[in-house]
Amino acid sequence: MPKTSARLLALLSLLQARRDWPGALLAERLDISPRTVRRDVDRLRELGYPIMTFKGPDGGYRLDAGTELPPLLFDDEQAVALAIALQIATTAGAGIEEAAARALNTVRQVMPARLRHRIDTLRVTAVERPALRPDPQVDSGVLMALSAAVHAREVLRLDYASSSPQSAEEEDARTAPRRVQPHHLVTWGGRWYLVAWDLDREDWRTFRADRITPRTPTGPRFTPREVPGGEVAAFVAARFRGAGDSGDWPCRGEVILDLPAAAVSHYVRDGLVEELGPDRCRLTLGSWSWPGLAAAIGRFDADIEVVGPAELKEAFAHLARRYAKAADPEERPHG
Repeated sequence: MPKTSARLLALLSLLQARRDWPGALLAERLDISPRTVRRDVDRLRELGYPIMTFKGPDGGYRLDAGTELPPLLFDDEQAVALAIALQIATTAGAGIEEAAARALNTVRQVMPARLRHRIDTLRVTAVERPALRPDPQVDSGVLMALSAAVHAREVLRLDYASSSPQSAEEEDARTAPRRVQPHHLVTWGGRWYLVAWDLDREDWRTFRADRITPRTPTGPRFTPREVPGGEVAAFVAARFRGAGDSGDWPCRGEVILDLPAAAVSHYVRDGLVEELGPDRCRLTLGSWSWPGLAAAIGRFDADIEVVGPAELKEAFAHLARRYAKAADPEERPHG
């Protein structure tokens, strides 16, 4: 029979693995008697673990939620995953960076040497996108309030700050709170957003969480409607592309490049590359504007044949004139 301390850890690990455990099955898994199981459960309760007893033909035990946080037990893979998640959370922009750093230090200190070595050799660096100014931080209390409304499926009343200064008339016009059906809390480009159905505007909206001030109490419960397309990630990506609800780019064109398909496909994410020969391929790509699409295609060091549409050809001509002026200062108009 294992020593008491090892047996308690094994019992706790099993209780964390599933919701309900019949007592007989626990005894079989641990190779101990049902009486020893009862004693070990009592010992864990004394340590602060809220273990409930349920009755019935397969009566047994359940690790329940308590009022205090008892010591936690993680297997090796869980401990490594937790440490990596905490490293990423230190740059989440959710107002929990300092707490995440402290939690990471606490977890690391109690890890066995073998796991601490794995964490130290597997450092995760979250690289933020460059910005002219730092992204605004979101109060963790706001995130919790938004998340609670999403989970409870309750209408949320909120004040939403404008991104630009408003006149007195405009300020008065926004005294009434927005009423929305909150559906998802998402992150995009280092910022937090609430995806919701705006009841007054009768349309889907994405609200920046750092500009939201939730009001209490929340409204009545609602039956969630499906976001356009059925997938939240695709819907949000489409909105930020300016593509509406279709999920596609507003500008999409087709060209032929004098490059192998393998050399092109490595650098396009959602484009379509078709091999036409050893050193020739067809590329279909999208962007938020025609000049943006032309510039994205122009990064390939190869001759380009535009298949269509005409807007893409015009964008290449527009960029050609601009680049010519940039290459020859004498071509610039003088004021």
